[in-house]
Amino acid sequence: MEHGELFELLEGLYDRYNRPEFIADDPVSVPHGFTEREDIEIAGFLAATIAWGARPVIVRNGRRMMHCMDDAPAAFVRSASERELHRFAGFVHRTFNGGDLLDFIRALRGLCERFGSLGGYFESRYRELGSIPALLADFRREFFACDHAPRCEKHLSSVERGAACKRLNMFLRWMVRRDGRGVDFGLWPSIPMSALYLPLDLHSGNMARELGLLNRRQNDWRAVEEVTAALRRFHAEDPVRYDFALFGAGISGMHKP
Repeated sequence: MEHGELFELLEGLYDRYNRPEFIADDPVSVPHGFTEREDIEIAGFLAATIAWGARPVIVRNGRRMMHCMDDAPAAFVRSASERELHRFAGFVHRTFNGGDLLDFIRALRGLCERFGSLGGYFESRYRELGSIPALLADFRREFFACDHAPRCEKHLSSVERGAACKRLNMFLRWMVRRDGRGVDFGLWPSIPMSALYLPLDLHSGNMARELGLLNRRQNDWRAVEEVTAALRRFHAEDPVRYDFALFGAGISGMHKP
């Protein structure tokens, strides 16, 4: 497929899928239940953390987490008592259990105490580091600086170990991208959209290969770099605009002509 044809296809898919109608069935609907910046950040991070498996289950469990936090996630993270924290004792989403969630909430509390907010961390550290891969590595170190059970570490991917970091990249997309479409929030203007990386998963990866945007067979960080570089040739300032396009086309079973 020629460059111009592929650009038109990607833009058409962007128009089809990057719209408010897509929100309700997607994990991004969880932070869309809030209006305050810090609530959106915490809800978005926790929803992204459990974003693997069937989307209806992700959305249901994401909303369950928010209800257990009195639908005030930022205030809950900052001030919940130990008794309130143990509401999550029976929480399970696939391999992410109540103990993992408790450790994540405590880690978020520590991060917010040190940096003012989750967004405060990401924006200030990006200004210093100037690189998303460096930011992801730094975030993982800061996040697990508090006491925690080692088993919960598997739920926060390590870019330094070559992971695709799909959920972290998706969370960054939600918080950074701004296009007036009403899907992403655009809360962190200090991080340019051009710096973002594609949240690569099975569906977007398969579609990217179908379209000749990705050759690497393994969905790891090297594949993320390859496909994002390919997408930057079509929209250097906003390559991740095509995330929903590739994902939506992938799950719908669309194939190139």
